Amino acid sequence: MSGTSLDGIDAALIEFADGQIKLLGTYYLPYGQALKDTLLALHHPAHNELHQTQLTSNELARLYATATVALLQTSNTPPGQVRAVGCHGQTIRHRPESGYTVQLGNAALLAELTGISVVSDFRSRDIAAGGQGAPLVPAFHDQILRHPNIHRVIVNIGGISNLTNLAPGTATSGFDCGPGNLLMDAWITRHHGEAYDQGGAWAASGKVIPMLLRALLAEPFFAATPPKSSGRDLFNMSWLEDHLQGNETPADVQATLLALTGASISDSILRFCAEAEEIYLCGGGAHNHVLVDHLKQALPQCRIGLTDDIGISADWMEAIAFAWLARQTMHREPVNLPAVTGACHPCVLGAIYPA
Repeated sequence: MSGTSLDGIDAALIEFADGQIKLLGTYYLPYGQALKDTLLALHHPAHNELHQTQLTSNELARLYATATVALLQTSNTPPGQVRAVGCHGQTIRHRPESGYTVQLGNAALLAELTGISVVSDFRSRDIAAGGQGAPLVPAFHDQILRHPNIHRVIVNIGGISNLTNLAPGTATSGFDCGPGNLLMDAWITRHHGEAYDQGGAWAASGKVIPMLLRALLAEPFFAATPPKSSGRDLFNMSWLEDHLQGNETPADVQATLLALTGASISDSILRFCAEAEEIYLCGGGAHNHVLVDHLKQALPQCRIGLTDDIGISADWMEAIAFAWLARQTMHREPVNLPAVTGACHPCVLGAIYPA
């Protein structure tokens, strides 16, 4: 898995047996700055864009292969024991309203380099069926983290934040809430050269700018009803800069961006998951202590913890989920949730590149 945060590749080795999920090993491969810059640039139209896209897909495939081989070596697992690699790819455009989504990563090359079958392009079939193509992980949450009697909400705080509503006796729902870490990461990188705000410390040193927060929350996406999904196509630095006066203290802007992430999550839960009893967090933002405290204050009626508390690592949730999604594809089992994505029917997701 390589997500909107553009930090690197999470590789997880998963065994599925007797209805159980066993995490056998993990490996993290960070992106270099040059690749990050290229991927950010490819979010926007540019000269020779098509050629650069294909070159970057090949580069990503080689990195995915490097991560896969390293993971197998560190876990002492022969490639022949692996049924498939589930590879989400790197999103550079997500435009379901126009009927497409683009995730880079040459799956054919990845299969060639690893000698293992690859499942990729998980989102396109759902979009073809009229859906958003995202989020897809709620289907995994539904199968693995649902409780028969307790109303749970799973919140992933990656580059974009999204939630899964697991209400007992009710069909699972879920949607993107808005920016998770991506704006906070970009802002601290600009001003301090840091990849992210460790624990939310810089945000805690500033003060929320109420007028700016109101202006950001006025974005129509927040008021829209699900199904809905988003990404850097909407929430990016240009979007933020359009709302700035230019005289704000940088730390105060960071505090406001954290408040925006917190408000978009808590408002979504209060609006669409009003009876929730337990909230479990995953993704990098789950380690932002200031953000977690914000959520606890906004949702005092809920128990808030990490998904580790219910059996799935908060740091490896999405990598594990895409291994599960690949397994469903290999078994030709429909895995999208129309109530989540808005698709007109369940679909088998993903394209298979045999070894």
